[in-house]
Amino acid sequence: MINRVVKNVTDALKDVQDGMTIMVGGFGLCGIPENCIAELVRKGTKNLTCISNNAGVDNFGLGLLLQTRQVKKMISSYVGENEEFERQMLSGELEVELVPQGTLATRCMAAGYGMPVIYTPAGVGTEVAIGKEVRRFTFNGEEKDYLMEKAFEADFALVKAWKGDVAGNLIFRSTARNFNPLMAMAGKITVAEVEELVPAGELDPNFVHVPGIYVHRIFQGEKYEKRIEQRTVRKKA
Repeated sequence: MINRVVKNVTDALKDVQDGMTIMVGGFGLCGIPENCIAELVRKGTKNLTCISNNAGVDNFGLGLLLQTRQVKKMISSYVGENEEFERQMLSGELEVELVPQGTLATRCMAAGYGMPVIYTPAGVGTEVAIGKEVRRFTFNGEEKDYLMEKAFEADFALVKAWKGDVAGNLIFRSTARNFNPLMAMAGKITVAEVEELVPAGELDPNFVHVPGIYVHRIFQGEKYEKRIEQRTVRKKA
């Protein structure tokens, strides 16, 4: 069995270079690869194209890379709670491609499945469709237009899992199982950081969400903050 363990995050990201395209798992601040993001900040890697559901918040998650101007382009579904992301987008400092969330997920999935394109009705007749091919199909007895979207091509996919084994098999916990499995399948090189790294054979195969064949490097992360993006509490009676 192939051992995919690397010593630490520095080894895992040693060949990430300026100008690369990187997928980053997570939704809001849930399930984000905190150690990998911190390492990119430390390395100072710049001119990155980041594919992620959103860009975290101003001082955490991908927001840290935006603060240091290391991101050239964001491909995401929404701006979220990140004021710096919004400022850079509106000022033209940051190139932004907003993608419907289902389309974002399916373009990741297509890359993992080896499919070069998908066809979706989402975005037809809107600004999303400008410059893209539209075809008409009959599906379930209904004829309508579908927009052709290309599968993502990412140099690296950075994901965070709850548990993983030395062979790269991954289990995600609760809401952290969001974009992480799809992106883990889609990267040319997939780096997984895990809260707990166990020997091969310890994970129940019935509960493995991503098989190790998709993972190239895995390491045990440390010092997870797991911040809450928004907290809503009830006032005391």
